[in-house]
Amino acid sequence: MKKTILLLTVVLSSAFAFAQNNKVACCYPTATQRFAMLASDKKFIMAHPNPKVFHFQSSIGKAITYTTADGKTANAYELKAKTPTNNYLLVVHEYFGLNDYIKQISEKLYNDFGNVNVIALDLYDGKVATTREDAGKYMAAVKEDRAQAIIKGAIAYAGPKARIATIGWCFGGGWSLQSTLDAGKQAIGCVMYYGMPEQDVNKLKTLNTDVLGLFANQDQWINTKVVSKFEEDMKAAGKKLTVYQYDANHGFSNPSNPAYNSAATTDAYAHTVEFLKPRFK
Repeated sequence: MKKTILLLTVVLSSAFAFAQNNKVACCYPTATQRFAMLASDKKFIMAHPNPKVFHFQSSIGKAITYTTADGKTANAYELKAKTPTNNYLLVVHEYFGLNDYIKQISEKLYNDFGNVNVIALDLYDGKVATTREDAGKYMAAVKEDRAQAIIKGAIAYAGPKARIATIGWCFGGGWSLQSTLDAGKQAIGCVMYYGMPEQDVNKLKTLNTDVLGLFANQDQWINTKVVSKFEEDMKAAGKKLTVYQYDANHGFSNPSNPAYNSAATTDAYAHTVEFLKPRFK
């Protein structure tokens, strides 16, 4: 009993400290902050082995910078459509940051969707982790207001006529949903791979598009209860959520993770294309 009380005290203290550090008005953390707090969970860190060394060189993708509302600049990786179009896909990286794995999948999405502009965001502000420990530090250090400034800056960069879809994995899965909320009426689609759902039904009511959720039944963090709650909340908000759940673990679509599941990844990607491609027409 004493151990349980002590553990509860530590968790609540951590939540309060995290909220204070991120300038939250109350002690209850937001969806993205709850996920970032997993950086203090050793099991979560251990579930993300150091990525294998991988280099990807694109002939069409390039690094860009753009201004943000907080008076700073943000980094991103852009693949510009061959023909001018208002179709945009915002890609949000997973635990390790905007690395070459993310750049490679961004180019694959670019090729498979046809005429679309792809912008891979960098919510770590130039930091790319090569160890799981550093990745945990970078994820925990993300300030919500700064991340929102980066996302809104990308939306402004795309322009007021842009039709915006989003996709992300793990850390980026939750931020994919937040990016869609930020896009408002410009949003046309959202795909989130095993990311933390938004639990504020009033926020979910403002969604302008359907959501595709791709989750893992063996995930200890974004588990089946979390997914079921998300389904209930989306229903209460009057929004459409399509969910596919796989007999796989968190990170099943990350090729550098031993939890990588080829069959689940292939099926999830097929649903991603099926969901998003018609929205870019």
